[in-house]
Parts: sequence; C-alpha cells; structure tokens
Amino acid sequence: MKPAEIRELTDEELNLECERCKKEIFDLRLKIQTNQLENSASIGLLRKDVARLKTEKSARRKSAKR
Repeated sequence: MKPAEIRELTDEELNLECERCKKEIFDLRLKIQTNQLENSASIGLLRKDVARLKTEKSARRKSAKR
C-alpha cells in the first residue's frame, strides 16, 4: 500500500486495514509452518504496510493534540 493511499483513509479504515494485514501475516506464518507458502517476501511487505499504517495513526494523534 502506498503512503498516499494510506493518507486518504479515515481513522476507522486505518484500523480495519491494520487488523486485516495482521491477520494476513498470521495466515502466511501458518503457511510457512506447513510448507505451503511459495513467496516468503510477502510477509515482509505486509509488515512494512502495518508499520506505515501505525505511523500514520501516530502522526494523526500527534497533530490532533496540537
């Protein structure tokens, strides 16, 4: 997910997207354990997406305090 797309999301959508990514990471980790995952790089991409989403949530909280 691109940063510009993340900035366009509402707070509710940010939370939902973050939870969706975390669930998908969990599912991919299960696939690794059962040797069903072909592309392990997808976990790294999802982890970066989660970090971007959390960063945007944090930035919004900080700007709201001011």
